[in-house]
Amino acid sequence: MPSPFSLSSPRAFALCGLLLLLMPTTTLSAQTDPLANQRQTMVDSQIRSRGVRQPSVLRAMAQVPRHLFVPEPFRAQAYADYPLPIGDSQTISQPYIVALMTELLALDGTEKVLEIGTGSGYQAAVLSQVAREVYTIEILPPLGEQAGRLLGELGYRNVHTRVGDGYQGWPEEAPFDAIMVTAAPPEVPKPLLEQLKVGGRMVVPVGSFFQDLLLITRTPTGYEKKNIIPVRFVPMTGKAQQERDEKKP
Repeated sequence: MPSPFSLSSPRAFALCGLLLLLMPTTTLSAQTDPLANQRQTMVDSQIRSRGVRQPSVLRAMAQVPRHLFVPEPFRAQAYADYPLPIGDSQTISQPYIVALMTELLALDGTEKVLEIGTGSGYQAAVLSQVAREVYTIEILPPLGEQAGRLLGELGYRNVHTRVGDGYQGWPEEAPFDAIMVTAAPPEVPKPLLEQLKVGGRMVVPVGSFFQDLLLITRTPTGYEKKNIIPVRFVPMTGKAQQERDEKKP
């Protein structure tokens, strides 16, 4: 009679099947994905080498299958050191920028995070690995709907998607421990500042053609701003675009 733990026993096969069903989809993908080595090379050569050190961020960048978040014609370039087009005149950010912005939020896994600009869903997937809950808004319906489907298919159950103008944030879920904006407004939207918890952090590119990546921390008496690096993001549209147009001579 086989041992209860023999690989040939019916009980063992049933147990293995149960473990596979309980295992997160994202873990299975990381184990079976032949591009895992490319991701690790990306982390070592593009991200860690530039000073990103937070272990949870490095781990997320090594695990999330970036190639699944870019259109098929660009998948061979998914782990290269530059942004890529994802349709509708939008882009998926350079891997280093994704990692840097994530690290700047200083997440420990207990936070509720708001992301403005879902795009392909890649940044939300990375955030989901280092935060408790992620709420992400995309103004372009085709991108927002596609990202929502993909995130669900890949098993990112703690990511909540919405199609709408991110300028107004997500009031019914506020306040947030952290906010990330992945499109550039001319000025930081006031509703987003108001939805940030005291002690919370916001990372946002601000400007027109030339932009500065700002780290904003809410204090009991106001907001502290720190200029991180110059960046180039697509402009924030919707209400932010209206404000931009109103300021034109």
